[in-house]
Amino acid sequence: MVLKACKVCSFLTEEKKCPICGSDELSVKWKGLVIIAAPEKSETAKKLGITKPGRYALSVA
Repeated sequence: MVLKACKVCSFLTEEKKCPICGSDELSVKWKGLVIIAAPEKSETAKKLGITKPGRYALSVA
């Protein structure tokens, strides 16, 4: 399993296209991981601009 981070929204996926924003700009060069279960209740999600649950990279190159 190779997780790729979307360069647009930082969502982590194994797919060829980001299921969150639809971008095909994905990178295997990313650092840090945050899992957001309930973005509407999460201060971290609000600070990172995350509105949908899932796994996100903290930094994408």
